[in-house]
Amino acid sequence: MKIKYSYKFIYGALLLGLLASSCDTDELHEININPQAVSQIDLNFLFSAAELGLADGGTSSNRYLNWRTNIGICGGAIQQLTTTGSISTIGNFYRDYEEGSQGVFQFTYQDQLKNIAEVLKQTGPDGYDAGNKVNMRNAARILRAWSFFRLTDFFGAVPYFEANQGIEGTFFPKYDKQSVIYPDLLRELDEAVAGMSTSNPDEGFAGADMIYNGDIAKWKKMGNSLMLRYAMRVSNVDAGMAATYVSKAVSGGVFTSNEDNLWIPHALGPSEWQNQNGLSRAFAPGDGGNAATLSKTLIDFLKGADPATVADDDPRLMIFSGGIAIWSATGWNPITTDPLLQQGVPPGFFQSDLEAIAGRTIFMDSTYSRINYLMLDDDDPYMLMNHAEVEFLMAEAIERGIGSVPGTAKDHYEAGVKSAMQMYTPFDELLTVSDEEVATYLATYPYGSRNAQEMIGEQMWVSKFLNWWESWCDWRRSGYPVLVAHTNDESNVTNGQIPVRLRYPNTEVAANPNFDQQNFNNYTSKVWWDGGTE
Repeated sequence: MKIKYSYKFIYGALLLGLLASSCDTDELHEININPQAVSQIDLNFLFSAAELGLADGGTSSNRYLNWRTNIGICGGAIQQLTTTGSISTIGNFYRDYEEGSQGVFQFTYQDQLKNIAEVLKQTGPDGYDAGNKVNMRNAARILRAWSFFRLTDFFGAVPYFEANQGIEGTFFPKYDKQSVIYPDLLRELDEAVAGMSTSNPDEGFAGADMIYNGDIAKWKKMGNSLMLRYAMRVSNVDAGMAATYVSKAVSGGVFTSNEDNLWIPHALGPSEWQNQNGLSRAFAPGDGGNAATLSKTLIDFLKGADPATVADDDPRLMIFSGGIAIWSATGWNPITTDPLLQQGVPPGFFQSDLEAIAGRTIFMDSTYSRINYLMLDDDDPYMLMNHAEVEFLMAEAIERGIGSVPGTAKDHYEAGVKSAMQMYTPFDELLTVSDEEVATYLATYPYGSRNAQEMIGEQMWVSKFLNWWESWCDWRRSGYPVLVAHTNDESNVTNGQIPVRLRYPNTEVAANPNFDQQNFNNYTSKVWWDGGTE
């Protein structure tokens, strides 16, 4: 505010001086032109910033949303992370958490979508780069769709058609229902994918694109894979729309291997607040310091049907867990890496609860399994979408008869499990799972040995380790895995239910006269695709 008032004072003093000097109109016009004004914006930079923002929340902070929303709410809600204290108890104990809930709304509109809006404006018919960046424009449409899908998945109704139009004078955008937003976004994806071509003018796109370095074939696969994801997300409430876009996505070409996986690269420089992996920094001791203990729900699943043997374990047990260890700013010091001794924290319990049950003092670091530190270097890449998800979605579509998908559900399921187990080597080559290990697991738990849709849902849940916000959406839609709500916190705000949506920012509720979502401004009202009312 002080800056604004200073500028007002400067402009007022300048005006008085101009009037006193009796300058003529031409002189006033010359003085009124700012020689330092920005006349052209580097769209390559804005596009890169929008890509980075999908992983880390925005260019102004590279860990805010990972720490608060991805970890603090979603990771706990789906019971892959759990602690007995600290910021991440929000997802475990179902408390109100303003920063974690509302930050994603603010960052997405004010950072990602703002950058994308400028790219689309300047590459549009009246922009200074009209016709020069056709592929970048269509890639930006895909990123825009992704950002809006994330917003509506978390909140339900959000400003969509009037969003990011402040420069045109729309300061208080109207809210649009999710049932209206979804078909428009699916149409956007369809058109954007069709509009990308190697024959298009492509000035600067390869250099700006940190995901695929301007590879149009991979962008088309990415757009179609997102189309498949979101088509299946509405499959419980609009089977016709789901079938249409599942068929379009699969026929257009989706991810076919881990070579297509969508990674956002990171680096150690130029500073700790720029370019570093925000998820890693959220957990790093002496930095974010978020508790990195794993949930009993996850560890028990990975240890298989018989916890007394490793023969039926999921190979990812010691990929996800680095062991029971002391992790400090000076190093990683394992206490045990024996798979049989891995132990997760029961969801929803305070340390005092666990000590009362055990009848002794519990030292968290030396008792419970931690996320593998090999996945948490500051310059590690950030995975946003993987081939395994695509295979699981196609398996589910076949099982439920949604759209036209070639192959069998069993084949897609097994391909998904294999890719899910073998996709972690970009973090570290030590995180390798062999073909033999995959085959053993699939033979131990053959497809269809239990409810097929439940098996698909469970594998989807495991495949999105670290990407907890998307896993939370999958769980809300499918109901798998079957999670039991746990909280011993009397201050919980969900009546003991697992959260199924986020609350809107208090500033939006108070300041936007078009905000009309009071009845849904809580953590327990389901969104439209989850069977809720609008």
